[in-house]
Amino acid sequence: MIDTVTDAGFEADVIASTPPILVALGASWCPPCRAMAPVLTQLAREREGSLRVVTVDSDANPQIVDRFGVMSVPTLLLFSGGEQLHRVVGYTAKPKLLRIVDETLAGHAAAR
Repeated sequence: MIDTVTDAGFEADVIASTPPILVALGASWCPPCRAMAPVLTQLAREREGSLRVVTVDSDANPQIVDRFGVMSVPTLLLFSGGEQLHRVVGYTAKPKLLRIVDETLAGHAAAR
């Protein structure tokens, strides 16, 4: 349900994505990243069809890290139409993450 994205596939998998996409940058050694995993799985399941959730191993994909200036993990980037709309750094509880996603996407849709 949650795909992994790499430097090589970022353009096709994220920038060209039709539904909005939440990109979770993290690392296996990062306890907050591991704590985010079930939150991301639940979000992906609940929003299947309207929001894609993908992960990026920040250690293995330095181009994505550099491109978006990721300084710490977990970092969540919300994209729609190839445009980065929002960034969240650090562990984020599911209710707060849902609110951020919903409000950001609603605001983006209203601005179009």
